[in-house]
Amino acid sequence: MKISILLPYKENFSPDYPGAVSLFVYETSKISKYKKTINIFGNTKFKRKFKLNYINIHLKKNIFSSQTKNYVNKFISLEKKIDSSIIEVHNRPSYIHILNANIKNKVLTLYFHNDPLSMDGSKSIEQRKRLLKICYKIIFNSSWSKKRFLEGLENKFVNSNKLLIFYQSAKKGNISLIENKKKWITFVGKLNRAKGYDIFSKSIIKVLNKYPEWKAMVIGDEKREKIKLNHKRASLLGFKKHFEVLNIFKKTSITVACSRWEEPFGRTSLEASANGCAVIITDRGGLPETVTDAKIIKNLNIKNLTKNISELVKNNLLRKKLQSLSIKNFYLTHRFVSNMIDNYRSEKFYFRKNIFLKTKEKNLRILHVTNFNERLDGRLFFNTGRRLNNGFIRLGHSVLGFSDRDIQKYYKSFKDFRGSKILNDKLKKTCYNYKPDLIVTGHADLLSRNQIQELKEDNPNTKFAQWFLDPLNKKGPDYERNKSRILDKIDLMDATFLTTSPTVLNFLPKKNNNFYIPNPSDKSFETLNNFNKSCSVDVFFALSHGVHRGKLKSGKEDDRIIFLKKLQNITSDIKFDLYGINKIQPIWADHYFKTISNAKMGLNLSRGEAIKYYSSDRITQIVGNGLVCLIDERTQYKNFFTDQEMVFYKNVDDLSEKIMKLSRDDRLRRKIAKKGKAKYMKYFNSNIVSDYIINKTFNLNDKNRYLWEK
Repeated sequence: MKISILLPYKENFSPDYPGAVSLFVYETSKISKYKKTINIFGNTKFKRKFKLNYINIHLKKNIFSSQTKNYVNKFISLEKKIDSSIIEVHNRPSYIHILNANIKNKVLTLYFHNDPLSMDGSKSIEQRKRLLKICYKIIFNSSWSKKRFLEGLENKFVNSNKLLIFYQSAKKGNISLIENKKKWITFVGKLNRAKGYDIFSKSIIKVLNKYPEWKAMVIGDEKREKIKLNHKRASLLGFKKHFEVLNIFKKTSITVACSRWEEPFGRTSLEASANGCAVIITDRGGLPETVTDAKIIKNLNIKNLTKNISELVKNNLLRKKLQSLSIKNFYLTHRFVSNMIDNYRSEKFYFRKNIFLKTKEKNLRILHVTNFNERLDGRLFFNTGRRLNNGFIRLGHSVLGFSDRDIQKYYKSFKDFRGSKILNDKLKKTCYNYKPDLIVTGHADLLSRNQIQELKEDNPNTKFAQWFLDPLNKKGPDYERNKSRILDKIDLMDATFLTTSPTVLNFLPKKNNNFYIPNPSDKSFETLNNFNKSCSVDVFFALSHGVHRGKLKSGKEDDRIIFLKKLQNITSDIKFDLYGINKIQPIWADHYFKTISNAKMGLNLSRGEAIKYYSSDRITQIVGNGLVCLIDERTQYKNFFTDQEMVFYKNVDDLSEKIMKLSRDDRLRRKIAKKGKAKYMKYFNSNIVSDYIINKTFNLNDKNRYLWEK
């Protein structure tokens, strides 16, 4: 994986006068596991450079064009040759906009080291929204900086997976440093009012006058403001190289970082803490996030600062305790932060490997969007959506069921007649709170393409899958409508799962991942074992004119009724128990299971011509409860089951003969039913089907072999 890091223009990537950005990039890159493939781009005039893969971008002065654009454009020309996997831009949101306009299909990451609202390219709400759309990740150096970025944005962005916090880092000192501390009080930074130097300069004089054994060490400069500090024990050291500052921190007892302005982070307090100093900070910006243990001044003035410094000077035990805790609790090491950076990089390009480990650790978050029929009072409880839910849960995953039809029904109004606007908005908010790894949809037709696309952009590592159960034979019911329902969002899905073999569906796009799944059985639903007992009914069959309707439509006929009437006429002395025919209403839920509990055989008959592998979910209720499954051989279920496990018929006459044979041979009936259930429950259960959906959606190279793929 190649990584290109673009520094701000004129950021000195050099040991000589390095900026905070350069130090951060250098310290984290030199120990990164991707060190060899990282290229750092900058514009440094110093001859000495940090020893990494560094490419200096030389620019000639041009008063007629923007140096920023020239700098980024030259980087683009170099980048096109390198062709990196990730481009990381530090502290220049304006660069991201230029890159996005000129380089397509690149993973862009932006690091903020300063207040986002003070920077070109992120000042306005629209600019920040665009950054969220463009960037794979936006990384902040403090929680405060992240909050500033989110000011004025809608709530949906607050918990975005794109927004990360990676603090600055420092080398952790040894606890033995505390024993060698000198009586030094150190101030490091710009010597101006923003840094609180005017307050410090007056406070430190009072402290030094009162405690003659103590000294002050002041490091930094300021060309614009002249704030005087005259005291014989105050050493004004001016600018010091970074390693020199660290050496002073190692000897310092107390460090003061008393900024007035909202510090995005604060390197002084970070490095002082890492080297065992007792640190005094103000509660401005991200300063409190830089240290684990410090004295925090909420109201900065001469009196309060003098009081806090004096307390640490005279209270040896308190000072030593803060020094010890500073080192003991310090965790923002270069290694810690570098690993965080590498983890986000790996997440993007080795996500398959990571998610495979997650599935084995059993901790995926799955948002399952389908019709759970809550409004129908349990009549359709035993449906495929709940079977898959059970499978996901038994595999150890967290599952949130989102019943789209119920939400649409309950929330529709005159303003939103279909309820689709509220439904899509509720889905968006649910994803914001739940942060799913996988979103699985089943017949969720009211979800809009735009909403799915927005969720994919906001959650780039979330996978999307859809399943579909309805018939897809051309001469069957609602063929054109069902086809359009599948195709509506198929290009947005990582995988599509059908209960018809995709090999016989020529309308499916070849570039999409389309897979067959059997109707899943479930051990908590299929609890009957009819093969263990005598039954008074020979053949059971139930049809409906729509599961949601729940009752027959008057005057409606279909090919199944014609088939059933002929079967009854030619099959003598057979006890049929039929529902949904001859004005006998369909049966549901517990009534359904009580009825089939008295049947030897179940007819698995679907509307329209038989097509490869298609069956309604009645097959699970028949074979899963220990009935002999009677199924058309044109479904090609013989690829999965033998004649010793199911009964396959060629036509109505063939079916009639086989029914009569089994009705007279109860031993054979029990044997076929028992073997059929055992095999179906073993290989087509909800755990295995749910596992298959996860593996295919994430494109995992799982060693498991599924019966329907052999």
